[in-house]
Formats: sequence, C-alpha cells, structure tokens
Amino acid sequence: MISTRTKTLIAVAEERNFTKAADRLSLTQPAVSHHISQLEEELGVTLFIRKKSGLELTPEGEAAVRCAKRMNVLYNKLRKELTDIEELPTKFWVGITHTAESNLTTEALARCSSAIDGLSIMVFTDTINNLYKMLENYELDLAIVEGTGCPEAFSSLVLNTDFLISVMSPENHLAHNAMITLDELKREPLILRLPSSATRIQFDSELRGLNDSPDSYNIILEVDNIATIKDLVKKNLGISVLPESACLKELRKGSLIALPIENLSMARETRLVYNKDFSRKDVLQAITATYRETVGRYQ
Repeated sequence: MISTRTKTLIAVAEERNFTKAADRLSLTQPAVSHHISQLEEELGVTLFIRKKSGLELTPEGEAAVRCAKRMNVLYNKLRKELTDIEELPTKFWVGITHTAESNLTTEALARCSSAIDGLSIMVFTDTINNLYKMLENYELDLAIVEGTGCPEAFSSLVLNTDFLISVMSPENHLAHNAMITLDELKREPLILRLPSSATRIQFDSELRGLNDSPDSYNIILEVDNIATIKDLVKKNLGISVLPESACLKELRKGSLIALPIENLSMARETRLVYNKDFSRKDVLQAITATYRETVGRYQ
C-alpha cells in the first residue's frame, strides 16, 4: 500500500543524498532521482534543493516528508492490527511524561497488562510536546500526561486530579508546620525540576500570577529526574515542589513530608490522551479503572 516513491522520499530526506538513499533502498541512483522528480511533478512543488552540504528539504518537502512518515506508520499500524485480529496478543505503545514515570502510572500499566490476557504495553518516556507529536503521527497509541486539558485534536480521559505541593525531609525545621508561606519558601534552598518541565512551568506561572518571580527564590539545583530530587530532599539537602502523585509512596512511608503553599492553588490533571479514531475502548476502560485502583492503594 505504501508506494516505492514514498519510501524513496523518506530515505532521501534522512540520508540527504541520492546515492546513499539508493544504496539503502537497493536501487540505482538514477531510479531514486526519477522517483523524486515524479513526486515533484505530481505534487507541483520542489521537494529538495542542492547545497554544498547535501540535499536540503524545502518547506514543501518537509510537509511531504511528515505526511509520508505518517503514512508509513499508519501502514505498519494496520499490519499490526490485522495480525492482532488473527492472534490474541495485542501490543500498545504508551507514552508517558517524566513526572508520570515517577508516580504510580507505570505500576498501574503493569497491573493492567498482567490482568488482561494477551495485552502487552510498551512504555516510552518523553516531554509532553514530543508525546503529542508522536501521538499525532500515530507513533503512539496512548499518552499519559499532566496539566490542564489537552489539544483539541485528541480525545482524553481524566485519570486523577493532582496538586503541586512542597515536599521536605521529616528532619526539616518546617516539617511540623501545617503549611508553608512564600516568604518561608524563599528562605529555603530549593531543588526543582528543569524550567522546561510541566511541573516547573506551572509553579513559575503561579508565582508570576502573584506578581512574584522564580528569580527571588533560592534555587540551588535544577534536576530533570524526579527520583533524584526526592532522594536529595530525603537527605534534607533542600525543599522541592512536586506533584503529590509523584510522592504518594514516600508520603505514606513518612520519608517525605508534604505541606500546602499559602496562596498557591496548583491543581493539575493526569489525563489519558488518544487519537479520536482510537477504537479499543475496552483498553481505555481497563487502564482508567486500574489507574484509579492503584492510586487508591496509597491513599
């Protein structure tokens, strides 16, 4: 179903060279050049321009390659689904954010996979924007992300409502308080997520909404890995601001203490996001039920 010319377009775009693309496809270089010329004539656009460094995609070429790759992924997905109809095992690619990786999401997916005969889940971790791009290109079946809402191009289910909280060691001098003020938070060494993370973006946005700035806080370390942040906080090396769902196990064990931050209401949702044409509603139901059951074990 995927034409040879489409495969040629993808190969040339990745190799940036007709000869290398020809070797990769086991074709002659003139054949590859002819395929690209045919596509350009059919589409009425120029796909590549020649530069000293190699071939470079035009804006029209970039659009054509995006669509070609999407067609290729959809074709492979069709073949997989047809195989799944004949065979019982079903494999799903689920993308999760780094925050989701640190909360109960992976445990819930493992419980769901083991509870359903033949269900296999492949978990992939990336930033929320990259997950949305992969979902749009059908490289993922589902994504589990945090925030408030999702792009209109997708459908979604709310798995849980979460909050950002300040977390600290039980040995911290503020650990016995009922809450923490922003002035107190400013005086503490902070270990936070990277500025590009959804957690950090939300925290910084809340501060700016109060005419405050992250620059006025004593941020001693910025780390992408939540497990590392929790380990450092447990050692009383600083305080952090994290999603409550990412700390449930530690809070239950008492290895971390959580305090609300005065004047900040940092609610967020954990959502299961998927394309509108996703057909396996039974899998959606199973993941949703298992996720909520798993969260309930730690509350």
